[in-house]
Amino acid sequence: MTVKAVKSVKPLGFPWETSDPFLFCAYHEDHYPSGNDQMGPDASLDGRIIGQDFVAKDGWRMYHGDIVPGFPSHPHRGFETVTIVQKGLVDHADSMGAAGRFGNGDVQWMTAGKGVQHSEMFPLLNKDKDNPFLLFQIWLNLPRERKFAEPHFSMLWNEEIPREIVEDENGNETEIKIVTGALGNHNVQAPAPESWAANPENEVAIWTIRMAPRARWEIPSASKEVNRTLFFFKGLDIKIDGETINADHSISLHPDHKALIESGEEESHFLFLQGKPIGEPVVQYGPFVMNTDGEIRAAMADYQKTQFGGWPWPRHDQVHPRERGRFAKHADGKEEVR
Repeated sequence: MTVKAVKSVKPLGFPWETSDPFLFCAYHEDHYPSGNDQMGPDASLDGRIIGQDFVAKDGWRMYHGDIVPGFPSHPHRGFETVTIVQKGLVDHADSMGAAGRFGNGDVQWMTAGKGVQHSEMFPLLNKDKDNPFLLFQIWLNLPRERKFAEPHFSMLWNEEIPREIVEDENGNETEIKIVTGALGNHNVQAPAPESWAANPENEVAIWTIRMAPRARWEIPSASKEVNRTLFFFKGLDIKIDGETINADHSISLHPDHKALIESGEEESHFLFLQGKPIGEPVVQYGPFVMNTDGEIRAAMADYQKTQFGGWPWPRHDQVHPRERGRFAKHADGKEEVR
């Protein structure tokens, strides 16, 4: 009996459902208008629930922001965030005193570990044109022994992230951007040191994929213990081993089978997540992810007592000067400028 590559197909909701070792993926696409002097939208905010604006009125949302869109200071413990910004910019600030501005293809990998506060604001720098925005934030779990790792973040700058470009027999192109994981002979930047992805034996892969119309490309196989999911978030339809699948669906794949993808008549865009499961209990309460209810209660008590280091910034929706370019300033004072 021939086993097909596709295990199951599900419609995409919000957030996107993922498999161990991932917790979920939040996908945000907003068509922001031009910005004002405060780097917020140069448009009326009437009719929005400011502080809780998750309805895409006029094609965009303020989220928890009231001046600038985004997520003012909030805590995390027990997992990692991998933030892929395909369009637009994110202003980062955290309780370690670190800060940054990244986007337009950059990726931030942050280990919350024992606890950190951070803010993620979306400054609208263009005052004379629209500010398109597209972001994935992937929550990657930490195993029990690393739940209390020291907080850490690293930047994977767009210019340094490797890409695999493949042409099929008809010259149609597929581009795979490799955030982490083995593909071809590319050298990827090491993940955060305490990450489940830091051990190559866990086969963690995070790729974004763009396929030209009618392109054909085959996902290589992996170990049978691996969980792997393809998120088809933009396009018309594809075929995988002859099975037609429409856009806005996630596809769970058998890892030990190659999967031949054939793009339809429009360009197709995907996020690919893969990894061996951690296989431990997961208890999540909002921004805390631990193994037991007691650990969640302890996380809440610790945050109330310590604020995970407090908030050293003048604003909880901290944004950086408009004229500042892409940069990352780390807690140890090291600064990267792009």
